[in-house]
Amino acid sequence: MKPKLSIIKIGGNIIEEQESLSQFLRLFAQLGGNKVLVHGGGKRATEIGKRIGIESKMVDGRRITDAKSLEVAVMVYAGLVNKNIVAQLQGNNCNSIGLSGADANAIIAVKRPVSTIDFGFVGDVRVVNAESISKLLSAEFVPVFCALTHDGHGQLLNTNADTIASEVAIALSQTYDTTLYYCFEKKGVLRTIAEPDSVIKRINMESYQKLKQQKIIADGMLPKLENCFHALNKHVQRVCIGDLSMLEPKAQLFTTITL
Repeated sequence: MKPKLSIIKIGGNIIEEQESLSQFLRLFAQLGGNKVLVHGGGKRATEIGKRIGIESKMVDGRRITDAKSLEVAVMVYAGLVNKNIVAQLQGNNCNSIGLSGADANAIIAVKRPVSTIDFGFVGDVRVVNAESISKLLSAEFVPVFCALTHDGHGQLLNTNADTIASEVAIALSQTYDTTLYYCFEKKGVLRTIAEPDSVIKRINMESYQKLKQQKIIADGMLPKLENCFHALNKHVQRVCIGDLSMLEPKAQLFTTITL
């Protein structure tokens, strides 16, 4: 029987609210078994970039990462946000270690090729070094990954945190019974945005297609669900979406994604 592993991706709104972040990290620290945390930090990077005169550039909701924006991302993701999370986890007796994809050669990506849009220093994950991450888990460390990868030739790359979580879960599912959690400010995938308790408890590929046609699932939730199904198709055992309460032992109100 494979050992259990929980991989949790934390959303930006939780990172920005100290009370929510503290509550999340307490729940995360209390989770039993092997676990990995993945986080972004785009909102904080935008805010700090403005302070030093570097404006964020977005196209169709996606961040353009030029050389100066990459410097901000590295400072904020791998520095300020990552180390704040690690310090708070240590305060909760959770022996975590903060990482980018370059550390231990954990996540190698390729710079996204230019088509109609030049996204700059944005990376698409190519290889996850499951052996390196497994060594950390075996040593009873809790890896905390920020949204940075590298190309294997000295270049750091800004990479979508949802994708990192999905690809890490896929790579580790060969060794572990893996559950992937996307934890954000909503209680799950909602049938009606204005009704916070209208959680769709189970979504499979068939119902997903119907929900897309009905425009119930749209906009930013679409790439998140695509990551979910991609992970399931690559042998991740379970994928769940919800808010902080999803990590509580008797949690019931969240969305489970299945094939």
